[in-house]
Amino acid sequence: MTEADLPTVMAIERATFPLDAWSEGMMRGELGDQPRTRHYVVAVVDEAIIGYAGLAAAADQADVQTIAVLESHQGTGVGGAMLAELVAEARRRGAREIFLEVRSDNPQARGVYEHFGFEEIGLRRRYYDDGTDAIMMRRKLDG
Repeated sequence: MTEADLPTVMAIERATFPLDAWSEGMMRGELGDQPRTRHYVVAVVDEAIIGYAGLAAAADQADVQTIAVLESHQGTGVGGAMLAELVAEARRRGAREIFLEVRSDNPQARGVYEHFGFEEIGLRRRYYDDGTDAIMMRRKLDG
């Protein structure tokens, strides 16, 4: 992902996360840390961005910062492909485990994460702006 992608990415962000969307400034800050501690990708179909995902990595730990896919492309494997790229990048950077938070009211996303080997490790009560809990998940990475 580059700054040139931000107009489309921010439109997807607001559509996907209407209650707790990141600001453009937050997203620019994430991109500003590439490649040092961040790795952001976009998914493109027919020359149009239809999703994006980001990873933070430091030392032996990585965190999935965000994954979003346009509703019209959800369930097509795009999110899984981006997640696979984030896991691969975490490995390339030497991470031993990768963490994420997912909304407790998003069983579709939880299913994708579980399919990729993530396990529930805890709960953050009222984590999201609308009061929804976040389920904390972790996947240990092989050497």
